Amino acid sequence: MSRIGRYLHVVFIVLLPLVGVGWVLRLGEPLGIPLITPQVIAIMLGLASGAAFLRFPYLRKVTLLDIALAVAVSGSWFWFAWNFDSWMLLLAYRTPDMWVPGLIAIVLMLEALRKSVGLTIAILVWVIVAYGFFGNHIPGLFRAEVFSPTKTILYLYADSSGIPGLVVTVIINVVLPFVIFGKVMEIAGGMTFFNNMALAVMGKRRGGPAKVAVVASASFGTLSGSTVANIMSTGILTIPLMKRTGFRPEQAAAIEAVASNGGQIMPPVMGATAFIIAEFLQIPYSQVVLASLAPALLYYLVLFFKIDAIAVKENIAGLPASEIPSALQTLKEGWFFVLPLGYLIYLLLWRGYDPGLAALQATGILIVCYLLQHRLRPEWEKLWALVRGAGQEIVPLILIGGGAGAVIGIMNSTGFAFQLSLVLTHVASEFGLFSMLVLAAIVSIVLGMGMPTAAVYVVLVTVVAPSVINFGVDPLAAHLFLFYFGLMSMITPPIAVGSIVAAQIAGANMWSTSFYGMRMGISAYLLPFLWIYNPAILLHGSALEILIVLTNCLAAAVFLRLSMMPVLWRVLPAWASGILMTLVAVVVGSASIWLGPSNPVAFIPSLLGLGAVLFEYRRKPLLAQSA
Repeated sequence: MSRIGRYLHVVFIVLLPLVGVGWVLRLGEPLGIPLITPQVIAIMLGLASGAAFLRFPYLRKVTLLDIALAVAVSGSWFWFAWNFDSWMLLLAYRTPDMWVPGLIAIVLMLEALRKSVGLTIAILVWVIVAYGFFGNHIPGLFRAEVFSPTKTILYLYADSSGIPGLVVTVIINVVLPFVIFGKVMEIAGGMTFFNNMALAVMGKRRGGPAKVAVVASASFGTLSGSTVANIMSTGILTIPLMKRTGFRPEQAAAIEAVASNGGQIMPPVMGATAFIIAEFLQIPYSQVVLASLAPALLYYLVLFFKIDAIAVKENIAGLPASEIPSALQTLKEGWFFVLPLGYLIYLLLWRGYDPGLAALQATGILIVCYLLQHRLRPEWEKLWALVRGAGQEIVPLILIGGGAGAVIGIMNSTGFAFQLSLVLTHVASEFGLFSMLVLAAIVSIVLGMGMPTAAVYVVLVTVVAPSVINFGVDPLAAHLFLFYFGLMSMITPPIAVGSIVAAQIAGANMWSTSFYGMRMGISAYLLPFLWIYNPAILLHGSALEILIVLTNCLAAAVFLRLSMMPVLWRVLPAWASGILMTLVAVVVGSASIWLGPSNPVAFIPSLLGLGAVLFEYRRKPLLAQSA
């Protein structure tokens, strides 16, 4: 049984990327397999669910039970794909040959979700699905209007508003090609290239390994689409280096978690979410990239400043010259990683290509360049690692997408999404926009726990965005607000999946790492509120408005740097000095709100930042040669 299970698992894992790539390249019709989107989604859900049962058996080895469940769940989803054409006119009859396989497919897919990504997300999805069946028994505001059981099953199983809906479609069409691109980049040695370039640029500076984490994570993280994958790629190098040079374990883990999480907000790719935002809002992709640029750069600037402050405070030097690779030699050996990235950006920004096709074309160029670099000698072991690795990374994405589809479907069918929108609107009417934004941020962090970037975004904009936009908020600002807070669930306790993974690598306490990470990544909690009230930070405004808000934010970044140092230690204890500097940063950064976005007087608070720089200059460390 164990050997049969392994073979069957390999079949599922290999078929997942092949079917996905074939669909994105539209190879179905030339091959005589005319499929449409719901059929492909059902096939991918069946393969992913079956693979999860075989990869995570109930006992130490795969048994007949695991194989039977894998066959049952994949067969149930394949059954829908096979009967799709005939069922479209007959779904209203809800015969047992429809809803019985649907019940099996839903229950086993959710169990596969638990096996693949853990209990927390599975419980959330199970509770919401149960609400779709029994929510009519809940009294009060959140009493649900539920369908009959068979109708609910078929709504989730076979309707494009349910599991085989938008979220899984986006994951297959957009996220999957970038997963493959990132996997090719990783197997070809791209992570080593990015790390070595970051080491060459930042390694010698004080706190060098932590600054390497910032540069490497920003570079590679925008492509990876996963905070955890980014931590596992860069953190295994940077965290030990940080600890060796003097950073405490929780500091090293928190810095890596925050730096890796920021890769998802860094243009041009933003973990593939930039394309989804453009699709939702029906705006050019370039507009999303431009709006996201300043906040992402400020996020990393604040993190960089805080790292530098820690290095000054704790006297942490950089790496010795003997451990720093040559930038020229690194570029000479890894030039073929730069070419496909440049081509990808060209296709996306200047040619307006479909994101999935652009990613696959860039992948093809990367493979060709790699083979040329290695004199056309294919390494079959790496090819197998690519296919298998891509398939294994796709499994949890597909299953989380299916779970997100179930959540969205139930929220819409029961009226829960409408009720939540009413609650948020009522809060805004009674207590003001700021109160609604705080509540929306909390909901985003809770719903976003542990999900991939794209799935988080789709769920949030479906459930929460309408009420925020209806209160007069700019649609792009609202979408980015929810995107940021959904993503911050990766470093926000009690879930903080990114912090947990980084803490495991560093041998640090999860709670210490999470709270320290929140302190390091504080800008991501503040900037979204700023652009709601002043979209100039998203480069939506006059030149004067943009200049004012950017200078305010730069000055605020300086004070956030000072919050990590005992600047006023003779007057206040270190913790009080940190709180005071953070409050000053908030006041200075929001000056364009309380003084007016185009009021030249708003430049005055920025001078406080200049004064702080001069103050630090007199104390020497800010402009020290090793900075």
